[in-house]
Amino acid sequence: MASILIIDDEVAIATAFAMFFRHDGQHTVAEAYTGAEGIAAYERLRPDLVLLDVRLPDMTGFDVLAAIREHNPVVIMVTAYGDVPMAVDALHKGAENFLTKPVDLSHLKAAAERALEKAQLRRLSRWLTEKRGAERGLVFGSSPAMRELQAQIQLLGASDRTTALVLGESGAGKGRVAELLHAQSPRAGKAFVEVNCATLRPESLDSELFGVEAGQEPGAVSKPGAFEIADGGTIFLDEIGDLDPALQPKLVRVLEGKGFRRVGGREEITPNVRVVAASSSDLSAAVSAGRFREDLYYRLAVMPIQLPPLRQRVREDLLELVAAVQDALLPSLPGAPTALTDAALNAILRYSWPGNIRELRNVLERAMLMARGLPAVDVMHLPREVQNASGAEVLHHEPRSLSEVERAHIDRTLRAHAHNRTHAAKELGISRATLIKKIREYELADRPR
Repeated sequence: MASILIIDDEVAIATAFAMFFRHDGQHTVAEAYTGAEGIAAYERLRPDLVLLDVRLPDMTGFDVLAAIREHNPVVIMVTAYGDVPMAVDALHKGAENFLTKPVDLSHLKAAAERALEKAQLRRLSRWLTEKRGAERGLVFGSSPAMRELQAQIQLLGASDRTTALVLGESGAGKGRVAELLHAQSPRAGKAFVEVNCATLRPESLDSELFGVEAGQEPGAVSKPGAFEIADGGTIFLDEIGDLDPALQPKLVRVLEGKGFRRVGGREEITPNVRVVAASSSDLSAAVSAGRFREDLYYRLAVMPIQLPPLRQRVREDLLELVAAVQDALLPSLPGAPTALTDAALNAILRYSWPGNIRELRNVLERAMLMARGLPAVDVMHLPREVQNASGAEVLHHEPRSLSEVERAHIDRTLRAHAHNRTHAAKELGISRATLIKKIREYELADRPR
C-alpha cells in the first residue's frame, strides 16, 4: 500500500486530498499543516509521495524540499500562485511535478500515479544497493518461490547418487543449477563434466560420452569418454531431449548401475557418476511422441527442478539477479558503473527477457561497457528493444505505421509467451478472439496453444 504525506496549511484542501486518496483503500495518508510539522512527519514516516504546498505559514515549500532532499523524496508541489518560472525552479530543485490550485482531481490522480511509480523504482533501487555485495546464497532471489527452489536444490545436492533433471527455457540458468548441485554434494571435490547433447552428431556424441577404443581407425588411440572422466564426480547432460534414440538405451543401462563399453571396445566399464540432466523442451511430450524413452525419462525425473523464466519472476528476484550479474562482470569491466538510473531500472523491470539470464548478462555487459566512466547506467545504454519495453524515448526515429507497430508488438508478445494465446491476450489487454483475429489479419507465424 502506497503512503502519501500532504503538507498544506489550508486544512480544507489537505483534508479533501486525504479523503480522495483514502477512498480507494490503496493509500495510507498523513497530513501536516506547517513546514516544521511536515519535515518531522517525513522523517518519521518516510512516505512514498509528498504533496507539498509552496506557501506555508513558517517557511516555503522549497525550504521543506531542501530539508528532505538528501533522502531523495518524490515530491509534487502545489500552489495557488503558480507561474512558469516557479514551476521550472521546482523541477530543478527536485520536485517530480508542479500543480496549480484549484487542482483537478483526475489530473492529481494521474500525476500521483506517475510519481508513485517513480517512488517504487527508487525504493527498489535502494533495496538493490543494500543487497549488492551482501551474501545472496544461490543468487536466484529471496522471494518465497525462489527460497523454496533453493531449498530443493540444497536437498537434492546433498544426495550422493540421486539423478537430477533441471527443466526450463533456454538461458534460464540450468547450467548454474547443475554446478550448484555438484558443489553441494559429497562429490564436490571430484570432476564436473558437461556435455551438450544437441551440438554433436550421434556418432560423435557416442564417443564423447562413452569413449572410443584404439584400432577403430588407422592411427587412432584409445580415448576415455565423459563418463570415465567424471568418475567419482558429476556429469551434466545438457539438452538431454536431443539425445539420439540409439544412445538412449546405453544411458538407461548406466543409470541402472550397469556398465557400458567404449565404441569398438569389449571391456565393461561401470562408472561411479552422478547424472544431472537438463532440457528446455517438454520431455513428457517427447515421450508421448515416441522420441524419448519412457524408462529413461522416469529415471531422470526422480526430483525434477523447474526453473521459471525471468518474465515470471518477481521484481525483487530480478533485481537480485541483476546485482549478481553486475558483480560478476565488474572485475572484467574496470571503471564501469553498477548503479542504474530510474529510467534504466524501469526498462529492465518492464522487459520480458525472452533470452532469460543469458540475454540479461549480454545486455548488462554492453550497458556497463558503454557507461564506463559515468556514475550510472542510463536507459540510452540499453538496447532498443529494452528501451521500448519501458516506454522510454526512442533515440533514433524510424518511420513506422501504427499497424506495423501493432503487428511487431503482438508478434513479440506471442513469442514471449511461447505462443500461448490466452496468456498473450491477457498481457495485451484484449480478448483471445480479438488476438486470433489480429494473428490472421497480420499473417503472423503462430503455433496455437
